[in-house]
Amino acid sequence: MSLETVSLGRTGLKVSEVAFGTWRFGRENDRGEIEVGRERAHELLDAYADAGGNFVDTADMYGEGRAETYIGEWLAERDREDFVVASKIYWPTRDDPNGTGLNRKHLRRNIDRILDRLGTDYVDLLYTHRWDDETPAEEFMRTLDDFVREGKVNYLGTSTFEPNAWKVAKANEIARREGYEPFKLAQPRFNLVNREIEGNYLDMCRDYDVGIVPWSPLAGGFLTGKYSRTEEPPANSRAATDQQFADSYLTAENFDALEVVEDVAEEVEATPAQVSLAWLIHHDQVTAPIVGARTVDQLEENLAAADVTLTEEQFERLDAAKSV
Repeated sequence: MSLETVSLGRTGLKVSEVAFGTWRFGRENDRGEIEVGRERAHELLDAYADAGGNFVDTADMYGEGRAETYIGEWLAERDREDFVVASKIYWPTRDDPNGTGLNRKHLRRNIDRILDRLGTDYVDLLYTHRWDDETPAEEFMRTLDDFVREGKVNYLGTSTFEPNAWKVAKANEIARREGYEPFKLAQPRFNLVNREIEGNYLDMCRDYDVGIVPWSPLAGGFLTGKYSRTEEPPANSRAATDQQFADSYLTAENFDALEVVEDVAEEVEATPAQVSLAWLIHHDQVTAPIVGARTVDQLEENLAAADVTLTEEQFERLDAAKSV
């Protein structure tokens, strides 16, 4: 298997059709254990690169900065130009009133810390990790544009948990008016059972030529088929330990959609996870879904979704499995 390359949204940059997300790198769980340490992180990055992957996604707050450090150490042994690195900025990185958000002071302090941890002069793509309603969009769009002009960032994107089309449109209208670099990419949650971006948000992205790089493509593991409509969740699974997750995902409507996924998976001789990812890979507005993994085996299974071919009828059946 070798991942193919696609255009990063409507830019000229080429990225792998599946991105590798590193939010588990350096992450400390409730027991004080690091989920994916340095050695495992490097094994995962090796496996991704061996499969032809070049699009690595991280953030300044993943593992309290350890994720970027692990990636930087790994990149130091390779040709930096072979990889497209995306990071994000917004969340608190120090305990002071200006240590969070998209104000100019926080952005300027943190872009240099991001570059230092990654051991690079620039990031290919910088996302605002959340929206900052306390900072005028004119301020952060000007600051982000400065990063592009200074050569610290190549492209801009915006990530979100609560997609709001008019805010992104407003920011890009400011960029258009002032001659600033606009948001070229958006990173919302999007998968076969989380369809909240369909409608206004996707329409806005199409109109403004904003590409989609979705997170949570497997709905937190629900679309792997690990949960049953009639049985209790597996011990230590997310649904067994997180009641909010169970209430949100273990619904009759979602299990109906999962049955469609499982039917298509049987038809194409793939896993439900691979079919769910293939639906996103085939979606005309999706640049590359972001997959994460704890083990190399998990990563390789997810990357194999790129080899799954869906007929138009199968794609439409999946698309109709759940409405907005």
